[in-house]
Amino acid sequence: MDSNTQTLDTSSPSRRGLLLAAAAGTAAVGSVLPFASAFPASAAPAPAPPAEAVAGPVSPEEALRRLADGNRRWRTYGQEHPHESALLRLRLTKGQHPFAIVLGCVDSRVPPELVFDQGLGDLLTVRSAGEVLDEAVLGSVAFGVLELQIPLVLVLGHQSCGAVGAAVHADETGEPLPAHIQYLADGIRPSIDRTQQGEARIDATIDAHARRTRDLLAAEPDLARRIAEGRLAVVAARYGLRDQRVRTLA
Repeated sequence: MDSNTQTLDTSSPSRRGLLLAAAAGTAAVGSVLPFASAFPASAAPAPAPPAEAVAGPVSPEEALRRLADGNRRWRTYGQEHPHESALLRLRLTKGQHPFAIVLGCVDSRVPPELVFDQGLGDLLTVRSAGEVLDEAVLGSVAFGVLELQIPLVLVLGHQSCGAVGAAVHADETGEPLPAHIQYLADGIRPSIDRTQQGEARIDATIDAHARRTRDLLAAEPDLARRIAEGRLAVVAARYGLRDQRVRTLA
């Protein structure tokens, strides 16, 4: 395992300006990493909310703990499938208060609500192949943070990501991809780890791209202000298909 990864359940400006920041390699890493590593290995799991409770405003730390607890239940086959009752569905017609945004890949093997054992009203999920950012993705994340006051954005990469694999292959061979898939590859290319070869390059790029996506989001002015105020955390993580464990990425 990469020394820059941590198990989630134990450790735990404008748009033009954002793109310029990406090109220049700038990022707000310093404001994010201390939070991502803030959980000691001995920390006890947070108490589960009542079965019929609608998720409400929480701190970034509590939001991450809820995800960690849910992932632990998922990977140990102790899922609770919370927040699915008729009463809860009725209450959610009055409004929603999700406690976390998960920006993940479209891969059918990594559905956030299952991976984190969450239910209706708990997560705002945004998915694009390879977690590639565009205006629709950025707008969706901004909506969750600015309008719904969500305190945590988790960028979730995953093992054996096909979009990353395609981007690495196209970069190595120079072979063009179909038009819309080429768009995805272009978004991933800056994250390609050229210090590795073969499958190791794809694997390292998965982590590098999740980190880069996190940094781009954290550099967005509206989000950066909330990070500075302690009202928001943006964290990168990786899901393992083999062990179903989510690990944060430093």
